[in-house]
Amino acid sequence: MRFVEQKTGKVAFEMQYEPLCYLKGEVQTRKNNWHDLFNALVWMTFPKAKAAINARHYKALMTMQVEKTSQRGAVRDMNTLFDEYGVVVVCASPALSVLLLNFKWKELFWEKRKQVQSSMGFYLFGHGLYQKALQPYIGLTGQGLVLSVDSAFFDMPPRLQKVHVDNSVADYINNPTHCVSTRELTPVPLLGIPDWAPENNCPDFYDNTHYFRPARRGPIDCSSF
Repeated sequence: MRFVEQKTGKVAFEMQYEPLCYLKGEVQTRKNNWHDLFNALVWMTFPKAKAAINARHYKALMTMQVEKTSQRGAVRDMNTLFDEYGVVVVCASPALSVLLLNFKWKELFWEKRKQVQSSMGFYLFGHGLYQKALQPYIGLTGQGLVLSVDSAFFDMPPRLQKVHVDNSVADYINNPTHCVSTRELTPVPLLGIPDWAPENNCPDFYDNTHYFRPARRGPIDCSSF
């Protein structure tokens, strides 16, 4: 991959952002721009996952060309949402995953705090999230992709953990049965993650239902994990 200056004006299809990434390995990057800087850093940290997202975008764009439609489609919507605001949630405990998916925030982040710290990991992926985190605010929320890992994952050094996350996300995105709905992602209120904000050292913090919202869907059980 190479980072190049952004093309301006009307350009041919193959010179647009996603096709240029896919065909030539060139990531258009604006100077003095936080959003593009964080995008570049995520490319450097999770190159396989970013390449997988790019491939799904390119193939969807090619389908749009053939079908002569301007509709983005669910695949592009899901990949865009994850690319901008994604959080990779790795978890060695199905029970904790279920609490997350059922929006049981206080039980998860406060009552099960020690278990979360030892059996869950949260990796910011979306470059839009990094930009928002320059000025954190109550309401800062990511879109979580929950992936199961063995407990041995948490004994690995950070560098190898990131490699594992990169490979796992790439495998998920490259699977054609995945990335067909934004419902594959689940909200993650980032300031509630243990030790991510000084406010969450108090249990009352999790009583703010404007931020830690209850689930609207039916409960999810452990059978799918």
